[in-house]
Amino acid sequence: MKFAMKLTAAAILAAGAATSVLAEPREVRIASHVSQFSPLHAQSELFAAEIEKRLPGQFAFKLFPGGQLGKEKDLMTNVQAGSIEMINVASGVMKLDKKLGLFDLPWLFSDRDHVRRAMAAGLEDAVRKRIEDVGNVHVIGVYENGFRHVINTRRAVDEPFDLEGLKIRISGGKFRQGVFQQMGATPQKVSWGETFTALQSGVVDGAEAATYGFYEQKHFEVATHLSLTSHVYTPSFLLASQAFMSSLTDEQRAVFSEVGRAITDQAYETSAALETRYFEEMKDKLTINNVKLPAFQAATAASYDTYVESQGDEYLAIVRAAAGN
Repeated sequence: MKFAMKLTAAAILAAGAATSVLAEPREVRIASHVSQFSPLHAQSELFAAEIEKRLPGQFAFKLFPGGQLGKEKDLMTNVQAGSIEMINVASGVMKLDKKLGLFDLPWLFSDRDHVRRAMAAGLEDAVRKRIEDVGNVHVIGVYENGFRHVINTRRAVDEPFDLEGLKIRISGGKFRQGVFQQMGATPQKVSWGETFTALQSGVVDGAEAATYGFYEQKHFEVATHLSLTSHVYTPSFLLASQAFMSSLTDEQRAVFSEVGRAITDQAYETSAALETRYFEEMKDKLTINNVKLPAFQAATAASYDTYVESQGDEYLAIVRAAAGN
């Protein structure tokens, strides 16, 4: 009898301890190299909120935007090593493999709808598989960092020749710099944090970046023209470490994957809404103009040859097929 009572008491204590453990949500960090103004931050918030709906109380997400846990290269290294649970990054992923350099090609997409059609037609699945094959990471979602545009203090950029003679702060590698050089611009190396002062002082005439970058850095206070060149489109990638995914239960792992895909449409819509908001807030400060897209596409068509020669046209065929839908 005493043994039975002791056993029952032990069982109660064990059950209580288990309940206490289950009541403690697991901390999950999602880090990014870009700020809270970016679509990436909004996507991370959206993902965390949806996981809480599906798996209430099981996880406590903590977001670290703005490079708080390291620059993009460091975040990639850490998620691959399993020392951070999740990251939301952009162009750093494309450095994993030259085939992913597709997204560095200029004027690849005509607009956001073209992107979404291509992704839905198989590009997203192909890119996901490639990243997982070469990157030792789990791809939760492929969303949007956005189109890059040109801001400057001199004139509206409408056609390629309008870039001639402009000193443009350009991020990215030699390929992107070469594209601007072909159109007569002079690429300048200036740190992002010093670009406002460089525009103000005339060290540079302009800069290229995603819309939220211009907005957060208040470049509209010193520039006079924002030309929607849309010269490069960069996806965002919500990634999880293999170690973290392996540590989840089968149910949790399935829900993470399902939610990552389920929020895709909302992620694109949120990105578009943010861009519209930033345009609205900047439009009274400077002139915003569209460009003659076919002229830019024609001027840079030859830059595709090198990519196709080394990486084939598998991805490019999907993009081109989606252009006319």
